[in-house]
Amino acid sequence: MNSHETKQMLKFMSLNMVKSEPLLTEVDQAIGDGDHGLGIERGFQNVYDMIDQGFEANNVGDVLTKVGTKLLTTMGGASGAIFGTLFRNGGKAVAGEPELTTPVVAEFLAAGLEGIRKRGGADEGAKTMIDALAPAARKANELSHLPLNESMPLIVEAAKQGVEATKSMIATTGKAKTLGERSLGYPDPGAISMSLILEFMEESILEGEPV
Repeated sequence: MNSHETKQMLKFMSLNMVKSEPLLTEVDQAIGDGDHGLGIERGFQNVYDMIDQGFEANNVGDVLTKVGTKLLTTMGGASGAIFGTLFRNGGKAVAGEPELTTPVVAEFLAAGLEGIRKRGGADEGAKTMIDALAPAARKANELSHLPLNESMPLIVEAAKQGVEATKSMIATTGKAKTLGERSLGYPDPGAISMSLILEFMEESILEGEPV
């Protein structure tokens, strides 16, 4: 996927993240303060608008970095910092790449994960979006030899399994931390968002959805 195709993929993903607001609000009301969905909606609506209005990007890394900057500056809250860092750090790591391939996605996810770890201090097992991102990053690295249309479904599946795993975790960071054991049984809203981002990217790659 060249930079133009990557933009269209991210436009499709952003549109569907906006549409996911009710789901994300509902899951966040269970263990958070209920504003995660609205933050996601706001940030990705701004990304959608930026792509829809056209912006200059010389390569895939540039596209991803600019998306991250938009999320950082418009989403607000912890989610803005985390998801903005994912795209900015990941985009910078693949600066100059002309095509989005499985190795590029692997590098993007790994660098984004490292940036989030440094920024937030959390790691796997703390019931955060990292619990979906980390297994997805590992899977992408394992599948670097495959074309993107073959690797993405497996990367998405790894993220979904990570979301499922958060149900059995006790939150040790973020708003859910105050619930202690009462956070058991619920999936982490940030992990769901991370999984959805990859799922909608996969959907666009496989189906070539027009936006």
